[in-house]
Amino acid sequence: MQAILLILVVLFPALCAALTWALPAVREDKARDRFVLASLIVTFALVVGLCLTGDGAVTIFSIVEGLPVILSSDGVARLFAVLMSGMWLVSGAFSFTYMTHEGSQRRYYTFYLFTLAALMGLCFAGTLVTMYLFFEMMTLLSVAMVLHSMSKEAVAAGLKYLLYSIAGAMMGLMGVFFFTAKATTPVFVAGGSLDAAWVAGNTPLMLAILFVTIVGFATKAGMFPMHGWLPTAHPIAPAPASAVLSGVITKAGVLCVIRFLYFVVGADLVRGTWVQTALIILSLITVFMGSMMAFKTNGLKKRLAYSSVSQVSYVLFGLFMLNEVAFRGAMLHVYFHSIMKNLLFLSAGSIIFKTGLTDVRDLTGIGKKMPATIWCFTLAGCSLVGVPPLCGFFSKWQLAQGALASGVAVFSWLGPVVLLVSALLTGGYLLPISINGFFPGHAGGHGHGHEEHAAVESCEVNKTMLIPMIILAVLLFVLGFAPALVEGPIAAVAAALL
Repeated sequence: MQAILLILVVLFPALCAALTWALPAVREDKARDRFVLASLIVTFALVVGLCLTGDGAVTIFSIVEGLPVILSSDGVARLFAVLMSGMWLVSGAFSFTYMTHEGSQRRYYTFYLFTLAALMGLCFAGTLVTMYLFFEMMTLLSVAMVLHSMSKEAVAAGLKYLLYSIAGAMMGLMGVFFFTAKATTPVFVAGGSLDAAWVAGNTPLMLAILFVTIVGFATKAGMFPMHGWLPTAHPIAPAPASAVLSGVITKAGVLCVIRFLYFVVGADLVRGTWVQTALIILSLITVFMGSMMAFKTNGLKKRLAYSSVSQVSYVLFGLFMLNEVAFRGAMLHVYFHSIMKNLLFLSAGSIIFKTGLTDVRDLTGIGKKMPATIWCFTLAGCSLVGVPPLCGFFSKWQLAQGALASGVAVFSWLGPVVLLVSALLTGGYLLPISINGFFPGHAGGHGHGHEEHAAVESCEVNKTMLIPMIILAVLLFVLGFAPALVEGPIAAVAAALL
């Protein structure tokens, strides 16, 4: 049964994508929307069903002897698959109304479902080769969402996304080749699978290749110095695509980093080395730099994109500390950031859909026009800052505790300091949007008079856009009051790895 589910969870959304493009019966908008929604719901149900069956694996085929393509279910795979399929469902439901003003819906949903299939394959990949195949497939398919409008800017952003992704993937491919050849088994093993005798005589070479590999896969997570694609590609895509690019696809890079650090090489071989120090430095530079750039940027979606550069590196920082508490904080932030950032981008999309405003300086008084949307934006912003009892507080608390308990020289105290400064900057670039939105005073927007703001359509988005946002806003509270809902499975994974 589990083997069938492992195959279905990848094959089903891919088949639905092909049918979305090919079937005349789903060419009409409402029929297509119902079909895509059903596809997303069934895929999520398949993932949940697979998670309930526990660990297992199925070999699909072998490229050559000793290089099998394997789908397998373990704790890490289940955590990422539930998150990704769930966020894909919520953003998909939001998109049915939003995409009416973007056009080319059939093409959008075809690639949307194909990308989901690739992500499910990535989550349940059981070997490095399998992981790399689905990682590249996911990159190539998701480019279509960046290119969607086919404007000059979209094409430039898509090419930048593709070039950075290919560069990062080539760096990662070196590690796939190298570590697959030096592993005692092709499958992922908690704690590492490298041949200990080989490592003992080749540690410097192993560490150098690991560093290049991690930086390569962290390109997808937007880590400095390979972050440049993210603030260009995310804002140009349609808002629901921006939401999953920022909230979900960046986590694909995080997943690959986890597989290499904790399942191939093992934390014990990296702890205390120059690689750990260098990776921590890069992650903290990214945390601070992303927050500063977001603070200085006035474009609404671009500000949120720079915010993702910063926030995803919170996760990487926790992973690079190589201790159990920090790992739990990193995985909690994988979940909570995805929810928060999806909600922020969907809220921004709602504003753009109803008003056409894209500059934060033009949003004065918007809270009086779209109160439910701006309340959703505000709650997500407060959670991203780390205001209790919203869920963002708990992941950041765990990250700080993990750093303090790590004993890593300098970074055990410098890390929490940088995270705190970044949290203050986050408040500085998100909360004024809400404050000016609800309490405009007498100030007009950037380049506009107060009268023009009064002319903005005074109504909310419809329920098909609002309900997904409310679901995410409720999750901020539910997971804030009961973080154990995800902390339990995360703790079990952390204990097995560390």
